[in-house]
Amino acid sequence: MKKILITGGAGFIGSHVVRRFVNNYPNYQIINLDKLTYAGNLLNLKDIEQSPNYKFIKGDIVDAAFIDQLFSKEQIDSVIHLAAESHVDRSISNPLEFVMTNVVGTVNLLNAARHQWKSEYSNHRFYHVSTDEVYGSLGETGLFTEQTAYDPHSPYSASKASSDHFVRSYHDTYGMDAVISNCSNNYGSFHFPEKLIPLSINNIKNNLPIPVYGKGENIRDWLWVEDHARAIDLIFHQAPAGTTYNIGGHNEWTNIDLIRLLCKIMDQKLGREPGASAKLITFVTDRAGHDLRYAIDSSKLQADLGWKPSLQFEEGLEKTVDWFLNNEDWLQSVTSGNYQSYYNDQYGKR
Repeated sequence: MKKILITGGAGFIGSHVVRRFVNNYPNYQIINLDKLTYAGNLLNLKDIEQSPNYKFIKGDIVDAAFIDQLFSKEQIDSVIHLAAESHVDRSISNPLEFVMTNVVGTVNLLNAARHQWKSEYSNHRFYHVSTDEVYGSLGETGLFTEQTAYDPHSPYSASKASSDHFVRSYHDTYGMDAVISNCSNNYGSFHFPEKLIPLSINNIKNNLPIPVYGKGENIRDWLWVEDHARAIDLIFHQAPAGTTYNIGGHNEWTNIDLIRLLCKIMDQKLGREPGASAKLITFVTDRAGHDLRYAIDSSKLQADLGWKPSLQFEEGLEKTVDWFLNNEDWLQSVTSGNYQSYYNDQYGKR
């Protein structure tokens, strides 16, 4: 049975990847490693926690000795590495935490893999999941391609750029079978409510101000999280060693237009007068170093592996709103911090 370590598997994107691999590949043993910080939530995976090919391990990728022991004990065959500090605002407040997790943690995993696999990489793969923010900011035209030069503008994107470089260097220096993907902004179910879409849904529902940076003119390319998980599946299984793929939704929205659409959907779902939720929009001081526009060219992924987004944004956003409105217990658990007690109840006595 092939043993795949998925790091950050209790997080937003990671939980969708774990669920997909556990359900679609019963002949794989999926080991979910997560530190269970504020954004890691085992309630995200409650539906598969009893699956025979699933195992959860709590741990920190910054702890090199622990990671070495994990690879040896579990006989890890391949890695899908999603564990990361990912919130730009938090990186501005505490850059060193991002350096430790995103850079040092990635190198610890690379070292453990190299020592465990002993330079025999034919049946092993290290897949590093990254972000389009490493490319910096676009003007009004153009798209990020796999050849776009790196130009990170925040401590978060700088730490992810560094980890990308380390992964490539292990392929070039040691011959490790390593692949990288850089994705645009994700949205969907189980999204931690500090990010724009779930924060806005929660605030609209509770008649709280919807904070929008600057004038809301910043543009992002939005990708449904389940389409991202499907792309990760394809890249893990089919991408040639040493390759990079961009994953994007071909779906650019200014922040203010996105929020207005979300307000319109929420008014319909909550039975409010049209325009009622839009009155909650509150413009706040812009984020330091705020990139103007991100947009991904994913034509290489489409041409090589046949992937393309499955949903139009309006449909995906409505599905996301429905999920959050129908899972109020999950949202309350996350915002109150009670999800931490779930780990103690489920795993603390083992």
